[in-house]
Amino acid sequence: MPTPEDTAWYRRADFLFGLALFAGALAALAVLSPGHGFHGVTDWGRAAFFLAFSLFTISIGYPHPTFGHVSFDRVAQVSSVLVLGAVEAAWIAGLTSLLFPLHRLRQGVPREQVVDASITNAGLMTLVVLGAGLLYERLGGPVPLSSLDLISFGLALLLIIVMQVINELGMVGIYYFRSRRPGQVVSLFETMTELVSGLIAVLVAIVYTRMETPVFALLLTVLAMGMLGLKQFADMRRRLEQLVEARTEALREKTEQLEEMAIRDVLTGLRNRRAAEDFLQAALDEARRYGRELSVALADIDHFKQINDGHSHAVGDAVLQQVGRIFDDRIRSTDLIARYGGEEFLFCFTGTGEDMAGQVCDDLRRAVEAFDWSTVSPGLGVTVSVGVTGLRPGSRPDDLVAAADARLYRAKHMGRNIVVAEGIVTRPTL
Repeated sequence: MPTPEDTAWYRRADFLFGLALFAGALAALAVLSPGHGFHGVTDWGRAAFFLAFSLFTISIGYPHPTFGHVSFDRVAQVSSVLVLGAVEAAWIAGLTSLLFPLHRLRQGVPREQVVDASITNAGLMTLVVLGAGLLYERLGGPVPLSSLDLISFGLALLLIIVMQVINELGMVGIYYFRSRRPGQVVSLFETMTELVSGLIAVLVAIVYTRMETPVFALLLTVLAMGMLGLKQFADMRRRLEQLVEARTEALREKTEQLEEMAIRDVLTGLRNRRAAEDFLQAALDEARRYGRELSVALADIDHFKQINDGHSHAVGDAVLQQVGRIFDDRIRSTDLIARYGGEEFLFCFTGTGEDMAGQVCDDLRRAVEAFDWSTVSPGLGVTVSVGVTGLRPGSRPDDLVAAADARLYRAKHMGRNIVVAEGIVTRPTL
């Protein structure tokens, strides 16, 4: 997980990367534009139209599934290259991308984020249009494009593809410097939207160049309606994806809850017998593999039937819960405490010999005896008896549990409130 210092570095790198894109775009335009400025525009009327058209197409968009904004501005970008040329189109694309994010200020987006988005988007879009447009012109692509033949269509298609490639590479760079996974940027649906938008732009350029204003206006009207329809479809698709993600997450959480419930005792919240047997088998395999010690213990609440009969079953349940908490609070997280059945609890002490396990169990026995059980029921006293065994050559999980149970029976026979391990019998202090 990134540290705060790492996060701060990524944020600085993100801004510096966007600033580098912006500076590179300005430098390229300054070199390529006559007079080193916006004087590269030769037809202000057409430039104004394509600027307005660009603002319109970029405004009809929707959030990217990962980050950023997906729009239909590729229609304006490609058509402006085909009508005005690479340099003028780059000026328009850069200015559009610089202005568009400013509306987020009214939505309460912090100024720093808006400025960062404006600079980064303007730099990237300028370089996308300029780089692909200059390649198109260098290969002999006609400007303005007024008709299509096989060669001009191939060059226009190349223009669209190169734009997409440069755009995707730039987005990968931005995404990387925001400390996310670059592969998550590419989305097939959004890529196809961009490519189809580029093909539509070819038609827009030809109609703009050859047809009269009413025909072009009709085309724009149909195009706008199509864009709005696609936007609604994309919004619906995004909402469905979010709904699916939310329900998938809810299902995952529910599955985890059910899996947890399957290994937990409902009353005490401790592991149940099934989970205990799985843990014991895994611990035994590991102990043999690495030559480690292992001990198993069974604890039983003394005279539990009398507690149920004399104080009620509700008190008996409370006793089971409290004994479980006492045990759980006092063993290591690497060890096991489980309700094995009825009033019995199973322990598995990993990396622990029988002597040490016996001492631990005696501490547990003392803690149960010392608890103020009158807070559960007046006149109540609770003790436990424990049998402890260690790992023997060839022992199976059932063998260990049976050996611990035999010593538990011995502790009961000797008077209860006792821990019995090999060579060890601990009794309450009189």
